[in-house]
Amino acid sequence: MAVRRLNPEQPAQFAFTAENLAWARETIAKYPEGKQASAIIPLMWRAQEQAGGWLPEPAIRLVCDMLGMAHIRGMEVATFYTMFQLSPVGSKAHIQVCGTTPCMLRGSGDLISVCKKRINEHAHETNADGTLSWEEVECIGVCANAPVVQVHKDTYEDLTAEQLDKLLDAFLADSKPKPGSQTGRTASCPSSGPTSLTDATLYDGSTIGAWKKRFEESSGGAEDQPKESTPPSALASPAHKEQVATGTSPASPTNAQSGSAPLHPAALTAMANAGLVKELEARGGGKALSAGELDKIKSDMIRDRAIAAAAEQAAPAIAIVQPELLKEPLGGSAPDDLSLIWGVADKMAEKLNAMGIWHFDQIAKWTPENVAWFESQLDGFKGRVTRDKWIEQAQKLASGWRPESKAGEKPKG
Repeated sequence: MAVRRLNPEQPAQFAFTAENLAWARETIAKYPEGKQASAIIPLMWRAQEQAGGWLPEPAIRLVCDMLGMAHIRGMEVATFYTMFQLSPVGSKAHIQVCGTTPCMLRGSGDLISVCKKRINEHAHETNADGTLSWEEVECIGVCANAPVVQVHKDTYEDLTAEQLDKLLDAFLADSKPKPGSQTGRTASCPSSGPTSLTDATLYDGSTIGAWKKRFEESSGGAEDQPKESTPPSALASPAHKEQVATGTSPASPTNAQSGSAPLHPAALTAMANAGLVKELEARGGGKALSAGELDKIKSDMIRDRAIAAAAEQAAPAIAIVQPELLKEPLGGSAPDDLSLIWGVADKMAEKLNAMGIWHFDQIAKWTPENVAWFESQLDGFKGRVTRDKWIEQAQKLASGWRPESKAGEKPKG
């Protein structure tokens, strides 16, 4: 790192304005007792802004006194971090030219030549009237849009020597130029224009609320109702919460009825993340799951739902047929413990009993038409019976097998 020294000409004193002093005291109060020295960087940064873009030596002493620090500690911080300017800078603009490899390969040397010609041969020195100054800095972090300069808190990208000349003219005329790419590039896409993710309705940011509106419309009521924004009461309904938690909706994945574009998978994933943890823990019998278990099951469920949605579109409609239901357990016996079926927690077992399903062999005999009936009775359960293999599990449990049985051990009963 180059040696950084204080400017030989310094003001006699420095004091915060009333507004900045109040801000400084509030900032210091955020730190625990004995740790107030941690506020030195934000306080010196505010002092630099007040002083017109550079940090005078009296300001360093003032900040140290406010924090109960030795003055040399403040000097160490100010001379170490290049964000602090130790000499006066241009009153209208201080040009920071990135000279790191990507910018150097793309022409930052030409930008430095402009600064030397237009401002001053030497960095950290102003032009004749004190309105402009410049310096070469390390990576600004906009490498894809090199070469880049930073002025105040804004970056100006994709520059040529001619464009930097125009920027300097604009600052001198007190007309702040528009930050960002100076060639019209969007973000950091290829200079020739986007080559992927070219659907503007999803990626240009202009219709960020559109997918949310489509989701609310598709989950707000029956298929034959007009497509309107979901009312607050519907947003609080169990059905809507289940749809948000699982990333599903009663409309088809393409939302063909409204003629809208399909919900993007990233949007479904974001909505699924919102309430998925509670659902996953419920599926795991109510016990807490580790982060790794949640991530694995979550990714599996998102994948399974995508497969199920595709299969639903391709498959013919299945008739709904009510399965065998019982008012009470057969022969006055105790009901089977349906929670032994993976994916059936205690509350779901209670719902099954209330529907008239008490025994493993009832579920073991379900047909696809019976499954369709069951799914029609509960919101948000479409595909779960098949996905979690309820019928196969019920068949094994009805034969006497139990999850705790060891390999090679004869099933009970």
